[in-house]
Amino acid sequence: MSLIFSPGQTILFQGDSITDAGRDRDVHDSLGNGYAMMAASWVQAACPVHGLTFLNRGISGNRAKDLQDRWQEDCLGLKPDWVSLLIGINDCWRRFDSNDPTSTDAYAEGVRDILFQCANAGIKLIVCEPFVLPTPPDREAWREDLDPKIAVLRRIAQELGARYVPFDGIYAAACTQRDPAFWAEDGVHPSPAGHALMAQAWLKAVGAN
Repeated sequence: MSLIFSPGQTILFQGDSITDAGRDRDVHDSLGNGYAMMAASWVQAACPVHGLTFLNRGISGNRAKDLQDRWQEDCLGLKPDWVSLLIGINDCWRRFDSNDPTSTDAYAEGVRDILFQCANAGIKLIVCEPFVLPTPPDREAWREDLDPKIAVLRRIAQELGARYVPFDGIYAAACTQRDPAFWAEDGVHPSPAGHALMAQAWLKAVGAN
């Protein structure tokens, strides 16, 4: 195991409902019931002597601009050593369900802002790719909006030297093994198996597998 975390470090998960996963807002270190909890639990079981702290501040429905609004309180103020960010599907989704689009440039500006705030504060980065699965069929049209956002996210991650977790590609490969609804019934919110798939990919990215 070549874990990238040093003993005593704090790792913060940030994002939208996929990261939120029903976490208890009244419990400081509640991790919810999704990939963040699964990944953190595995690392802690594998490396208990490291004394790592994992936090989750994902909020359902958030877009990049929402993270900008709360970044000081829900990220920088927590003084994490690492931030794992998954954001972007709501920047896409609101175009289709609310006629409230986020342009690729606006998304890039928001993500770049919060990630560079972290980099300037000495916080190391894990950047996770937003994704959509082709179920129900109308999700296919979302690719036009999401794919350019993924492209700019990859460029930002490369620019910052961040660890990158390619969730969209991983799900595309998984959908050759089981139908998309097995992994995420609505194409966005993962099933337990979908969360486990994400946790496995995240663990690989941080050297914990």
